[in-house]
Formats: sequence, C-alpha cells, structure tokens
Amino acid sequence: MIENNNSENSNNENKEAEVVSKNFIEQAIEKDLAEGVYDTVHTRFPPEPNGYLHIGHAKSILLNYGLAQKYNGKFNMRFDDTNPTKEKIEFVESIQKDIKWLGADWEDRLFFASNYFEQMYEGAVKLIKKGKAYVSDLTAEEMREYRGTLTEPGKEDPSRNRSVEENLTLFEKMKNGAYQDGEKVLRAKIDVASPNMNMRDPIIYRVAHMTHHNTGDKWCIYPMYDYAHPIEDAIEGITHSICTLEFEDHRPLYDWVVRELEYSQPPRQIEFAKMYLTNVVTGKRYIKRLVEEGIVDGWDDPRLVSIAALRRRGFTPESIKMFVELCGVSKSNSSAEYSMLEYCIREDLKLKKPRVMAVLDPVKLIIDNYPEGQVEYLDVVNNVENEELGTRKVTFERELYIDREDFMEEPPKKYFRLFPGNEVRLMHAYFVKCESFVKDEEGNVIEIHCTYDPETKCGTGFTARKVKGTIHWVPANHAVKAEVRLYENIIDEEKGVYNEDGSLNLNPNSLTILKECYMEPVMKEAEALESFQFVRQGYFCVDSKDSTQDSLVFNRIVSLKSSFVLPKKE
Repeated sequence: MIENNNSENSNNENKEAEVVSKNFIEQAIEKDLAEGVYDTVHTRFPPEPNGYLHIGHAKSILLNYGLAQKYNGKFNMRFDDTNPTKEKIEFVESIQKDIKWLGADWEDRLFFASNYFEQMYEGAVKLIKKGKAYVSDLTAEEMREYRGTLTEPGKEDPSRNRSVEENLTLFEKMKNGAYQDGEKVLRAKIDVASPNMNMRDPIIYRVAHMTHHNTGDKWCIYPMYDYAHPIEDAIEGITHSICTLEFEDHRPLYDWVVRELEYSQPPRQIEFAKMYLTNVVTGKRYIKRLVEEGIVDGWDDPRLVSIAALRRRGFTPESIKMFVELCGVSKSNSSAEYSMLEYCIREDLKLKKPRVMAVLDPVKLIIDNYPEGQVEYLDVVNNVENEELGTRKVTFERELYIDREDFMEEPPKKYFRLFPGNEVRLMHAYFVKCESFVKDEEGNVIEIHCTYDPETKCGTGFTARKVKGTIHWVPANHAVKAEVRLYENIIDEEKGVYNEDGSLNLNPNSLTILKECYMEPVMKEAEALESFQFVRQGYFCVDSKDSTQDSLVFNRIVSLKSSFVLPKKE
C-alpha cells in the first residue's frame, strides 16, 4: 500500500509539473477541448504576400504548426491576399519555400483568401440586409474627422441610416465598377461612440480598380483585413486563430463579424507577444529601401534576418526552432538579444559539422628541411566531439599557408604562436621552428622559413618536449582558393536602429570581403549551403547565390566566441 501511495503521489506531482509548463495558449486550448467548445484543434498561418518572411514570422509559423501537431489537429497554410496593391507572386513563392524549409508541412491544405471573395461579398450583402452595414460617401479625410479621437466619440455618418434597399443597390454598383477608387466604401454599422476605435463603424469594403495576382480583374472591390480574416478562419474551420498582440483591440470586431454572419462554430482569437530581436531590421519598408538603393543585394542578403537571408547565411531550421523555444510564448512584448540566435546556431552545428582548416589572411610558410616534391596525407578526425563524422586525408607538403596573425616579428609577452626562434605545432602535423623571414619592399612579411622535426608527427606519442602554441595551415600547392564574406550586424549597435529623422543607422563595416583565402583540398567538393567549422575562425556556409564550383564563396554564419549565457533554470 505504501508503494502504491508513493507512486500515486509521484504521478500527481508529475501532472502538476506538466500543467505548470504549459503556456497560456496551450492552457486555453485544453480548457476549450475539456469543455467541449471544440472537439479538435485547427490552426493556420496567414501571411499577406507583400514581402519576405522574417525571424519574427518564424515564431508564429512554428507556434501554429506546433499546436496542431501537439493536439493531433490540422494546420492550414493560407495567403491573406485581400490587398492587391503590394502583393506579388514572387512573395507567394518565397513564403511557401521558407515555411517548408522551417519544417511546417501543410500537406494539401494550401488556401488563398481571394478564393473566398464570393463568400465575403455574400456576407456583406447579408450584413446589409440585417441592417448591420451601409454604403458611405465620405472621403478619407472626412472619415477621419467623423471617426473621432481616443477621447472624443465619433459622429454618425450622414449615410448611416440609408435604407436596406438603397444600400444593396449602391453596393452592387460598387461591385460592378460604377465608382472610382475612394468614391464609396461599405461600413459595418456597430457603434460610432465605442471606446474601441476599431468598432466605430469600420470600413469593410473599398473600391480598388486593380489586377489581383490570383483573381485577375474579376473584382474591383476588395474586403478589408479585419472583415476578411474572421470569415477566412470560419470557412476553413479554424478553431484557434493565434495572432500577435497588436490584434487584441481588433478581437471585438473579429467576434462581431463571425457572430453577425451566424457561423455555427466560430473560431476563437488568442493573441501572443511578437518576437523582437535587438539591432536588426525587420520592417518591410526599410528592407525594400535597402534593396532598392543597392545597400544589400536582395531580400536574402545574409545581413538581414528574413528567413531567406538566414537560410542563405547558413542558419538551420533546428537553430531557429531552438531560438523560438528559448524566447517562449507570453503576453508581454520583449526583445531577445541577437547573441541568443548566434548561441542557437553554434549549439546546433557544433556536433554536426566537420572542422576544417582555412587560412583567411595568408602568408607563405616554407619548411626548408622538408624534402622538395614530397607529399604526405595525414589522417585527421573530422570532429573531435563526434567520432561518427569519421576522418579525412589532409595533404601536407613543404610549402604551406598560415594566417598572418599567427606570426609576429617582435611578439609581446605571452604570444605563443610563431616568431623568430620559437617552435609551434602545425595542427595535425609536426613541430616547426621559425628560422627566418622575408619582407617585400613595403615591409610586409611575405615568407616565413622554418625547419621541422620529423620525430614530432602528430599521433606518434612524441613527449620529449612540448610547445605552447598550435596553429592551423593549408598546403600551398594543393589548397582551394575561395572568397570569404565576413558579416556584422547591418545596424550600428552603439547608435541604435534609427536616426532622429527615421533613417537607419547603418554599420559601414557590416560586410568585409576577403578575396584571397585558402582552404584544405577537400573543400573543392563543397556544395551550396553546405556548412563547416573553420578551426579557430567560426562556422561558414557555401553561398547559395554567388558560389560556383570554380569560384567558391563562403559566408561566415557566426564566430566561435559567444557573449550569450543561457539563463539557469530555477
């Protein structure tokens, strides 16, 4: 009996711990399921195709998809394409690619809001017939005046009490193209004195003679987002419409639409806080300007945090998922440090990727007593922390390249790398001792001459003496030449994101291009988006846009050093 009681107490404690660990959205969903409000969970991700997705969207994608997975429900991919002004097929295609890359699978559940335009129109007619909508003649300026302010109620539209018959006639004429853009709108008839500005007879349809990417020229009136979105959710059977916090004040209008249109099982809107990242540019207007002015080379420039840019730079879906999980789900807006995102990609790559040698600022090292023409092939472990990645052969010869910073003519104290008379280990190879060096006419070191000790080959167990420094290298005659791009934040972090005039504080050193870098021969086979750790340098990825087999280009994903410390769990 005692054992059973202990087991029961332990189970109760585990259940309590499980409840505590659930976020507020999960708690709300489970309450709805328990009370029979819904018998399933059906979520969606509904982007407007007017730009590329960024890191903030990743949170919403993974949250909505994750909830559907957790509760064995359904997940819809839906384009909220109700505004043809800024929407393009280019954005439709890029968004689908980004979401698939993140791992959110909508299977055959791809939808377009524009496919519901007929139902939305019928819904508007229904509202007119119920006396819940009317056609307004006010101009945009007059509309603002009549709407009131946060402290003053709005005024009734002169057209507010038009008859149902007149409104039906006018709305049909709007649909048939009888009016110019801005000449007429359809407004919901709710409450012009409501303390919630969104409920003061909001516009639900406007005239816009524009070609739509999906419906062409079929329509010259288009629904407003706040009217269209709840209808889309209701038509698709969405149970929980998970959206960001700025839509909290729009929820009463969301509920009003689905209630007045009498949907049998209306969806429930739940808001969560956006994910903000310090010192980055996510605003579509600013990114568009950076692209158009040639400051970046497109929406996928690795200095940006669009999902396409992060993928091109070398971030992985797993690292972004880890980042989203660390940020958590809350009702309070907060900002995450960019260093947290860097921490996540380091954690993801450190056991997955081979560690290779690359020299980014080369100077030639010649081993004078190594036989000319001789070539050795050294067995090197690909990742000392993960034996499953196996080994590779590295070519060793008389002439090598090392990084310029690994040699000093007159070193300071505690400098343990190469200098005249000092001995170091060449990584995976031998001890070498600096005997002399050669400078050019401008005083730059162009050759370092050394001797090696053949008894000190790595792996032979040599212990007669020790050295304090180990440096990496590549074989000069067999190395692969490549371009390396070093990225920093595109924003000057010390000055903040924006200037007083609203312009961006750009970092002039956000991109450094190194044209003459050398790597191990194995890198000749590197493919687009393949990533590696360059020892002592950082993690790098083959650029998917500019790199070719004959002219490799690598992007630095992240350096090896981290300033982020993972918070301890309480």
